[in-house]
Amino acid sequence: MNPSNEAEPHFQGKVALITGGSRGIGAAVARRLARAGVNLVINHRSGRGRSGELAEALCREAEEAGVHAISVPADIGKKDAAGELFSKAEDEFGRLDFLVLNAARAPFKPWEKLLERDLRQLVETNYLGNVFCMQKALDPLSRQGGAVVFLSSLGSRFANPDYPLGSMKAAMETAVKYWAESYGDRGISVNAVCAGLVKTDSFKTLRMVDPELEKLPERFFLSPEEVAGVVHYLLGPASDVIRGQTIITDRGVSNRLRWPTPPG
Repeated sequence: MNPSNEAEPHFQGKVALITGGSRGIGAAVARRLARAGVNLVINHRSGRGRSGELAEALCREAEEAGVHAISVPADIGKKDAAGELFSKAEDEFGRLDFLVLNAARAPFKPWEKLLERDLRQLVETNYLGNVFCMQKALDPLSRQGGAVVFLSSLGSRFANPDYPLGSMKAAMETAVKYWAESYGDRGISVNAVCAGLVKTDSFKTLRMVDPELEKLPERFFLSPEEVAGVVHYLLGPASDVIRGQTIITDRGVSNRLRWPTPPG
């Protein structure tokens, strides 16, 4: 991340909190916002291991780009931990303008093989965690108005027997509509981005349980940076007229029921 000449008045000096921000789409969003002049709170689940290292490296990149960034480990599925995350953001910056709900955690296995701990993980991280974050973000976002973007996936509307996470994504897309209606009068816009096939660490796992994905033409795949561009758009002035919507960002892969098998 080089020092930026892309700072934008709407974003300059504001603060974004990104859950699951150390890698993949979350990291791409962090870089895109840093270039626009946004200070960052980069959340990741554990302070140890690879995620912690990536988050710290991302903070250094952001500082080189001319913004301030902090890394805060917290399991948002735990209400107290989510509260501590937002308290640290408040202590460091004294404001919050943008919330990007990107964190996700789930097993890739059929429904009949889900253990109780799998089900609790699905609900705690991917639904309750987002609700806890929204509850904690309401007061700071209401002070000067702000925007929330939730990262969804095509699993929210198309069945994949090994992707139970899709059910939680669908639930959150519904929550986005409720939140947009409930909090619009407080100056908070809420939308979602439903990303298609994005080559992240999660996709590598999904590809193992669904080898058919390998047969799709390369033109159907997105980069994390392309998804981040849509998030950036929804956090900008356009969010004033887009409320409670889920923007499908998939290069049109969901427009057809069947795609021709590529030659060879």
